[in-house]
Amino acid sequence: VQLQASGGGLVQPGGSLRLSCAASGFTHDYYAIGWFRQAPGKEREWVSCITGSDGMTYYADSVKGRFTISRDKAKITVYLQMNSLRPEDTAVYYCVGDDRGRWLEYEYDYWGQGTLVTVSS
Repeated sequence: VQLQASGGGLVQPGGSLRLSCAASGFTHDYYAIGWFRQAPGKEREWVSCITGSDGMTYYADSVKGRFTISRDKAKITVYLQMNSLRPEDTAVYYCVGDDRGRWLEYEYDYWGQGTLVTVSS
C-alpha cells in the first residue's frame, strides 16, 4: 500500500486548508485511511479516519466540528478539510492506512510522507 499526501502550507489563524491523500494497493474494501499529526516537541496525535467500505468517519475531540474527512471511493483518495484553524494545529500531518481492522486502536501499518501545516499570522 502506498499513500501520497499533499496540500499542506501556511495559513492564517481562522483560515482553511484541505489535505489530500491518494492511496493505492489496498486489495479489499476492509480498510481505513486517516491522519495523524505531530507538532514540534509533542507526541504524535491521531486526528481522524474514514472507512473504505461504508465511509464511516471518526475524529479526535481536538478537531471535531472544525475538520471534515471525506473520500472519493473510486479514486481511493481521502480529503481532510480543515476549517477554523488555530496555531495549535500547526504540525506535520501524516496520511495513514490500515487494513486489519485496528484503525480505532490507532494502529496503522501504512504511512505516507508528511505534509507541513503552519497556522500563523
